Amino acid sequence: MRIYAPHKLLPSADFAHRFVFTAFLTGSRILGRSFMAAYRQAQAASNYQRAQAKVNGGSSARASLSSGMTLDEACRILNVKPPANGQANVEEVLERYKRLFDANEPQKGGSFYLQSKIVRAKERFEREIGPIREKAEAEAETKEGWKPKVYKDR
Repeated sequence: MRIYAPHKLLPSADFAHRFVFTAFLTGSRILGRSFMAAYRQAQAASNYQRAQAKVNGGSSARASLSSGMTLDEACRILNVKPPANGQANVEEVLERYKRLFDANEPQKGGSFYLQSKIVRAKERFEREIGPIREKAEAEAETKEGWKPKVYKDR
């Protein structure tokens, strides 16, 4: 019959240090890989957005890169149709903006986050519509002819 000594059954203190070190090393590897995967994904998204910018045109794409919101996302937030052929219902956008902004007032129990998203969506929409509106006004002026503003002294 064999009798085992209690100190032989328990792991030694050296073994516990190895276990803690191995667990730390494995955890840091997993965490490092996760950060690298997230970085690669963010980089790929940025590259995709830049590629879309080249396809769709430069000015609106730069605006979406700086604000982080695309025109499609802004239209979905405000629940309006995207501008087609340079035509957009600006009154509808402003009406929806005012209604959603007031509905999400933090003092009335709304969300500041949603309110800020609504503001960013309106700003993004205005950045898109601004050059289109200027171009339409310039085309209308060329059709009608240039009419200088004349001021008369009294």
